[in-house]
Amino acid sequence: MLFRVPEVDAADERVLVDLERFRGELRHQVAEPRRWLGQLRRSLIAGAIRGSNTIEGYTVDAADAEAVVAGEEMPTAHDAQTRAAVTGYADALTYVLQAARFEVFAFHPMLLSALHFMMLRNDLERSPGRYRLGPIWVSGAPDNPPVYTGPDAERVPDLMDELCGWLQGGDLDAPVVVRAAMAHLNLVSIHPWRDGNGRMARCLHTLVLARQLIIAPEFSSIEEWLGSSPHNTAMYYAALGEAQGGSFQPERDAHGWLRFCLRAHHLQAQVVQRRLDIAAEVWRVLADQAAAAGLSERTVAALYAATRPEGVRRATYMRDEDLTRDQAIRDLQGLKAAGLIEEAGHGRTQRYLATGSAAHAERSVRAAIIAKPLRDPYSA
Repeated sequence: MLFRVPEVDAADERVLVDLERFRGELRHQVAEPRRWLGQLRRSLIAGAIRGSNTIEGYTVDAADAEAVVAGEEMPTAHDAQTRAAVTGYADALTYVLQAARFEVFAFHPMLLSALHFMMLRNDLERSPGRYRLGPIWVSGAPDNPPVYTGPDAERVPDLMDELCGWLQGGDLDAPVVVRAAMAHLNLVSIHPWRDGNGRMARCLHTLVLARQLIIAPEFSSIEEWLGSSPHNTAMYYAALGEAQGGSFQPERDAHGWLRFCLRAHHLQAQVVQRRLDIAAEVWRVLADQAAAAGLSERTVAALYAATRPEGVRRATYMRDEDLTRDQAIRDLQGLKAAGLIEEAGHGRTQRYLATGSAAHAERSVRAAIIAKPLRDPYSA
């Protein structure tokens, strides 16, 4: 038995209508050719990786997460366990993003175990991809009893078969965000593996969204929002705890959990719209600055990237814009000579960051757009 899809009420319906409107608007904006869109996608993917790992205690900053998404090495300042967790999750999420367009696809227990292996492959002692063979519980603190106890290990294979059967053909008339939320709750409640169950449940949430092809999953995932602040993470655990009741009780009403997820999706959609607005306006201002400095239009891509937390690396700029090494060097030197970027770091970690009027423009645009607070979709 699994948690059943709860009935939605009038307030939920209003939020679902809002989410559909957001998706339509985002789909239109994403479909238009915009040179900054690729970098925004990379930023959103990095946010999902960073958010989901932060919840588990593996903390990296935005610059390091975006470097991983760009195919760059993470700084050695992070311990090996953190680097493995982040790169493993990045690999699994990359598969999920690609799976959005697979012509042949099926939800299967081995697919989920393979994703789990990708995440934890650097620590074979945690049995990545293999179902647990014994009991499991989630500890709230060393001096307190468990906050959640999973079902007996003997039940796991059948429960996973049931979950994948539902993913493949159950409640297909329900909105995709509802199905994704329930997939998340059911997988984390089954707790089929010794470790990594939370990350896998959040990854499955994104995979369910991805397979609907309503909009690119990086624009609809809530993984970043869940881990973006201690407050959000605390609400996430509270919603899970309320739904689960301390042990595997799938007969419980999951409406509170569903409402939490719908609210998270709505707030994340507002954040994504903000970022689209910021990106478009920052690009416009930077294009004017590059033109005023007598630089070619293509340098705006490097200048825009330099306003991001990770800055712009020559190799990434070359790959993104399909440039030769000499072209990239010439562009970056031109931006530096104009006082728009400056070097940071050395050797393989060297990057360029916006400075002067370019940095000021990004800060000003961002401050103006985020001045208006987000709207709680369930407020009267």
